[in-house]
Amino acid sequence: MRFVLAIVAFVVAAVMIVAGIAQRTVFAPPSRIQAAATVSGDPRYLVIDGSVLNAHPGQQTLTVTGAPDAAKQVVAYGRTADVKAWLSGQKYVAVGYQKATGKLSTKAVTAKPATSATDGSDSGSGSTATPAPTPSPTATAAAGSGSSETTSSAAGPNPAGSDLWLEEFDGDAAQVTRMNIPDDVSVIVASDGQKSAPSRVSVTWPVDSSTPWAFPLIIGGLILLVIGIALYLWGLYTHRRSRGPRRKSGPKMPKLPKAPKYKPTAMVEATPRGRRSTRRARVMLPVALAGALALTGCTAGTDAATTPSKTATPLATEAPNAKDQLPPAVTVPQLERIVKRISESAAQADAKASADLAKVRFMGPALQLREANYAIRAHKSDEPALPAIPASPIVLSLPQATDTWPRTVAAVIQSPKDAKGNAQAPIALTMVQETPRDNYQVEYAVSLEPKAKVPNLAPASIGSAVVPPDSKLLALPPEKVSAAYGDILMNGDKSQYASLFNAEGDTLRTQVGADWKAKQKAAVPATASLTFTTAPGSGSDVAMATNDSGAIVWTDLQESQVLKVVEAGAEVSAGNTSAALSGVASSKTGIESTFGYQLAFYVPPVGSKEKITLLGFAQGMIAAKQIP
Repeated sequence: MRFVLAIVAFVVAAVMIVAGIAQRTVFAPPSRIQAAATVSGDPRYLVIDGSVLNAHPGQQTLTVTGAPDAAKQVVAYGRTADVKAWLSGQKYVAVGYQKATGKLSTKAVTAKPATSATDGSDSGSGSTATPAPTPSPTATAAAGSGSSETTSSAAGPNPAGSDLWLEEFDGDAAQVTRMNIPDDVSVIVASDGQKSAPSRVSVTWPVDSSTPWAFPLIIGGLILLVIGIALYLWGLYTHRRSRGPRRKSGPKMPKLPKAPKYKPTAMVEATPRGRRSTRRARVMLPVALAGALALTGCTAGTDAATTPSKTATPLATEAPNAKDQLPPAVTVPQLERIVKRISESAAQADAKASADLAKVRFMGPALQLREANYAIRAHKSDEPALPAIPASPIVLSLPQATDTWPRTVAAVIQSPKDAKGNAQAPIALTMVQETPRDNYQVEYAVSLEPKAKVPNLAPASIGSAVVPPDSKLLALPPEKVSAAYGDILMNGDKSQYASLFNAEGDTLRTQVGADWKAKQKAAVPATASLTFTTAPGSGSDVAMATNDSGAIVWTDLQESQVLKVVEAGAEVSAGNTSAALSGVASSKTGIESTFGYQLAFYVPPVGSKEKITLLGFAQGMIAAKQIP
């Protein structure tokens, strides 16, 4: 019997070991799934929708080859609506996935022009600005892989370096990229817009090739093999011992007679009577009754079994519809990359004092102040440069929640310490992207006040709404904040708006307010006169909502200082800064100098007891001329 068990153990062990090894070799599943397509027609752009990349679970690996110039190939991904908006009016090839064949397909389409917020749609609405692309009339679907040709050979825009992308890969890094993107994100593949995009695209997904039973089968087979060997050796040992000499036994002992079986009498079997029998019956009756009650689930003397117990019922709450929530203009990693690019561009412009380089990343009041600073420094060597734009860290991100253009994003960047080790004020930037193909430009760049307290803002993952300039829901409409603050700089506490603004911590009012202006006027000789006037600047009024229904308002204020000769033959000095801009050191008529103030305020909601507070500012001379 031991030999039989050993043979069975050997057979089962062999089967288990072979099955385990086969799972890791012969029957091992594939480690990946790959789908590829070759694109014909030399299109400038390829677009792979997020649903295509998520046709199979797992991290996607995108491989592109066949670009005319591998150094100029670009692979980037962004929100599908943003990608199509960037491709507005351009022909491209949409890459799809055929579930039946497991291959990629291609179709030539043309993206319709994007609709901006200025075309009649509200930037705060939930409607998308970019219509879905429609098949191009010139597109012809091909059989097999589904490739199609485009007849457009015109050069298009270059996607490299666009602020619209969530992530971008250029050159050799674009040849093989690993990503894990959701369905509402698409990938754009291109060269520089002048040459055709890579002609071959393949997507690879990982497959779970683990064999969880292989190791247990192999180990179990080895254990059975050891058991079989032990049984075989045991059986062999027993067999050898059974072949030794045996002693003959003596005569057998006779069997003992069987004892008669006991048969009880009728008297013993009779049911006992008397006092003992009654006691036994009394004992058995409660026991039987208790057993019956236990089986029926009844309890004596209580109604606990029939009393219902309270069960907590969850309250149904209506979750907000994600479709009604507009996406933020940028993500935090995207904003970090944008700020870094702005910092690098600003550093180059400041180093070369080049207004042309500054126009790449600056616009409006921020550009105006920088251009004037460059002009002054060209003639006045001791003129300090404007504060540099730090690249990081971003301590506050406030993107606009919108899907249209223009888009506004605000950020506060911590400034590094100066050369002497002193702390510097953080820089607050207001950036605007006019169209999908434009990069973000800085419209306002202010230094925060030392005691500035920024109110509670929406998280960067949600974004904030832009408040209309004429909103009546604030203590003062954003379009009137600039003029009101200018009146305070002119008249101080006598201004009609003085009660609306907080004077505490306002260092600009101390520097150029009514008291300072009075001292300047008193220092002018009798042969001249000095007058001040303020007016809103050419910059746009940007207001972004806070969590308390207030708003942070960025606005532009300009102040003119006219130093005029009032006595014949007299002459006034322009000053070094005004002379650098006007080219006139002195004048017998007068000098007009214009100062620009970039201002950031917190404006509370209407009915609030709080006051309008200056959060930060940037100021400097932006123009000077000789008056006739």
